Amino acid sequence: MTKDKTERQILIEDNGVISELFGKFDENIKIIEDEFEVELVLRNGHLVIVGDDTSTEIVEKLIYNLIEIIYSQKRLNKQELRYTIELVKKGKEGQLKDLLSDVVCITASGKTIKPKTIGQKLYIDSIRKNDIVFGIGPAGTGKTYLAMAMAVTAFKNKEVNRIILTRPAVEAGESLGFLPGDLQEKVDPYLRPIYDALFDILGGETYTKLIEKGLIEVAPLAYMRGRTLDNSYVILDEAQNTTNEQMKMFLTRIGFGSKAIITGDITQTDLPRGKTSGLVTVSKILKGIEGIDFVYLTKHDIVRHPLVQKIIEAYERHEES
Repeated sequence: MTKDKTERQILIEDNGVISELFGKFDENIKIIEDEFEVELVLRNGHLVIVGDDTSTEIVEKLIYNLIEIIYSQKRLNKQELRYTIELVKKGKEGQLKDLLSDVVCITASGKTIKPKTIGQKLYIDSIRKNDIVFGIGPAGTGKTYLAMAMAVTAFKNKEVNRIILTRPAVEAGESLGFLPGDLQEKVDPYLRPIYDALFDILGGETYTKLIEKGLIEVAPLAYMRGRTLDNSYVILDEAQNTTNEQMKMFLTRIGFGSKAIITGDITQTDLPRGKTSGLVTVSKILKGIEGIDFVYLTKHDIVRHPLVQKIIEAYERHEES
């Protein structure tokens, strides 16, 4: 027995909105039709949704939310489409407005940086409220990039005097001693992702000036030993590759007026066999201390290519079996 077909209509007068909503070669519409088993057609300036009553009601909500995203940022990419579908299915579409209105910063090229998922929004809110925040989750969840955007905002607002970015230089099969160049040249490959993100947010000219003045420092974790970091925004990236001793050393560097963000993925540790990750241990030691928060991002917060989420899911299934 087939369900009765229902029609719902949404008036869309802006051709730019229609173009973004439909996507290249109508790919967005095809995704929605496949996901909800409905048919979407344009008729006399109206988007007509044809399907059973429940599906058409959900898709109507989805379309209104997608239109709001397009009006907010003038575009709609596939990742945003799929995430909005997920929220609407769970009845959480009301939380989208919080994401659209929360501007972290604007890059040198004019790109607006906002949290793109509910998990990212929780992460940003935690950074605003706490002095030490641990952002833990898989690759592609925006842990480091959002932390850097928050650091740049704090620096521009004169909340801190400098930004310090660091990560452990774990030797993945190569000894630093055998690599060519001086010490800085040897550790630069480990720090390259940090340089790239900074360059993107600040622009080349501003980035170079701030580096030259020492207002932004990018250095391997070993350089932090023996220092006290006052009035600074400090980000420790790839923290899953710290030992317990290194993590304790880093956390005890934090001085007055400073904020520290520690990011990492506890499923991707490059430490030698038998060494425990400082990021794993610290969550047990510091849990429940006021001013310190742990935010756990998941595969649902991945904002890279859709295949990244599928890759992570495939590895999870493999490890479970």
